[in-house]
Amino acid sequence: MLAAVALLATASAPSVAPTVAEPVGADDAGDATADADAAATDVAPVPVRAKTGLPRFAPQLANSPTIFGPNGWRVAGQVEGWAGLIAARPAMRQAARWAYATRQVSLGRGAEAVGALEVMRQDDPDLALVPSYQLALGATLTLLDRPAAAMAALAGERLQSDPEACAWRMRALGQAGLGGPALAELRCALPALNARSVKDRTPFLLAAARSAIAVGQPGLVAQVLGAMPAADPAATVLRGRATLALGQRSQGQLLLAQARQIGDRAQRLDAELALIEDRAHHGTLPPTDIARLRQIRFVWRGDEIEMRALQLSYAVALRTHDVRATLEAGATIFRYFNGGADRAALTAALQQTLTAALAPDHAMPLDRVAGLYWEYRDLSPAGAAGDLLVVQLADRLQSAGLYERGAELLDHQLRVRTRDVAQGPLSARVASLFILAGAPARALAAIRDTEGNVYPNDMLWARHRVEAVALDQLGRTNEALAVLQDVPDGEAIRGELNWRRHDWKALAAATPPAPGDALTDVAQARILRLAVALAMLGREGELARLRAQYGAAFATLPTAPAFAALTAAVGAVDPATVSAAMAAIPSSSPAGGIADLIDAAPQVAETPSAS
Repeated sequence: MLAAVALLATASAPSVAPTVAEPVGADDAGDATADADAAATDVAPVPVRAKTGLPRFAPQLANSPTIFGPNGWRVAGQVEGWAGLIAARPAMRQAARWAYATRQVSLGRGAEAVGALEVMRQDDPDLALVPSYQLALGATLTLLDRPAAAMAALAGERLQSDPEACAWRMRALGQAGLGGPALAELRCALPALNARSVKDRTPFLLAAARSAIAVGQPGLVAQVLGAMPAADPAATVLRGRATLALGQRSQGQLLLAQARQIGDRAQRLDAELALIEDRAHHGTLPPTDIARLRQIRFVWRGDEIEMRALQLSYAVALRTHDVRATLEAGATIFRYFNGGADRAALTAALQQTLTAALAPDHAMPLDRVAGLYWEYRDLSPAGAAGDLLVVQLADRLQSAGLYERGAELLDHQLRVRTRDVAQGPLSARVASLFILAGAPARALAAIRDTEGNVYPNDMLWARHRVEAVALDQLGRTNEALAVLQDVPDGEAIRGELNWRRHDWKALAAATPPAPGDALTDVAQARILRLAVALAMLGREGELARLRAQYGAAFATLPTAPAFAALTAAVGAVDPATVSAAMAAIPSSSPAGGIADLIDAAPQVAETPSAS
């Protein structure tokens, strides 16, 4: 593909790019002087932007030759520091900024150049359409290690065959981990690379060599780095990695050992990681290497070295079926490196790993499964599959009595993944689990925080039932009863709450079943509770009427002794008989499932802060 001589060839240095013509502005007072200046520069008067008062610079830059090689960064008026910017008149300010920015690019100072380029564009938005400005911005962003933005800036049509743009595009693509596209730019970039000194072309050649290794073309590395000194540590690391990839392990290990002796910290870590990668490729890593991988990931962040360490950790964890380590390394790649070169494949693999770990038949203990999901919940499958995963895990937590863990799991689902009317049934379940966990304030928050939706009546009533229990648990009884006002079975739930609080007056006001109705367990419970309330209040007349209305119906039922004892004349039976009768009341509650929730919920003192 490429001969070494192509990089070693000494191209004739291109001539310095023509200087940008200085604009004529309003500061050049006097018609005669202004006309003379315009004639001398052969530039027509340019309109002045009302916002800043500066003349437009984009047309003049567009009429100048596009930067074609390293010498293109030399323009008139360049100085080392800010002197040119400080001394520039308003009419010359954009030209001074351009001179400053291009000088900084030539020195490799992206942080200094980007400010000047951005101010130029703010004062003249049309500069974004000029190829030279696009190239300067792309080079600057590449120096700042912002490859995505750099590639966007360098995507202009007129820059596609520009050697200087190709060189910077190759470097940006290499930073982004796109080795194939980066190498595709190499031939176009050769003239610009050959026009540079060995020192100045080094970052570009290293980017090309890394790309060659990344795409599985290690044989190209020797050609690309042929012009670089043998003792250069960065080149030595890449030569060592390429040599290992070619199967020459002894020579590769020697080169990497050499780099570890002469390189800086990053190069030493790079070489050490390459040796660990080689050992992993040819066998099982010992625990010491796995521990060292974790250390490298801890002490070195944010570039190719960490990414390679993460990828190796992920591969080793997969090979050893270590679920937690697989998710840890994969999630880091997903979260901080945008998933790497194949985000879709990594995402699918991580979702599969998480789903398998959460399966009911997995050997991992339930508490660890719950923690695993909570830590890596952002990797959960989207849509119905992810929702089902959460619901199944919540069911397991509830069955195990881990109500709060289940509630928090579903609460996150409620607030992050669920929208609109779907929040109705989920909010009721979240609130129920929080009540069971002894956290009625959080149960009330789950209901109140999702009130903005319009729910069907069935959903609305289900929410009100649970909300009433939470309010009752908080000691806000009147609010609880008010919430039940429009609920179809609200009277039964109010009766259940009154029964639990021994509110005999409220119970005595309840309407019993009609005398001709069948006495189901629920109907028997209603009548017997009414009898208890009347007995506690000493209302003998009402007890006598109750006995007359239902005595015959209870005569053949197992609860007949309890009915007889509770409806006897006040003082006719001893307290022990009454207690035994109350214990015989059927457990079936008029409030249905809500009664089970009331029974299961621990008693909680009133919380003044709950609202």
